[in-house]
Amino acid sequence: MKFYSISEVAAKFNIPESTLRYYDKKGLLPLLERDEAGRRLFSEDQISLLETIICLKNTNMPISGIKQYIEWVVEGATTIELRLEMMKNHKKAVLAEIAMMTESLKGIDLKITRYKKHIQEGKEK
Repeated sequence: MKFYSISEVAAKFNIPESTLRYYDKKGLLPLLERDEAGRRLFSEDQISLLETIICLKNTNMPISGIKQYIEWVVEGATTIELRLEMMKNHKKAVLAEIAMMTESLKGIDLKITRYKKHIQEGKEK
C-alpha cells in the first residue's frame, strides 16, 4: 500500500499542513497511520476520506457534524441510513445558502450598476 506524507497531501489539496494537523487533532482522521518517527502517513483511503471532509467543510458543515459523519463511517454499514439522512439534510442547508447568496448577489449587482452609472455620468460632465 502506498502512503503519502503530510506535505504531499497538503500540496495535493492546496491546503496548509496545519489544517491537516488540526483535522487530525479534532478526530476527523481516526485511522491515520504514523511512521516510526510519528509522522502522519496518508493512505488512499485516508485521502478519499479527506476529500469528503474538505467537501463538507467547503459547504459550511461544522466540524462537529463532520466528526459525527466520520464516526459513523468508522462504525460501518450499520450507519448508512444515518449518513444518508445527514447528507440529505446538509444538501438542503447548502441549497438554502446558495439561494440566499444568489438573492444577495442581486443587491451587489444593483450597487455595481449604480456606481458605474455614477462614474459614467461624472465623466460626461
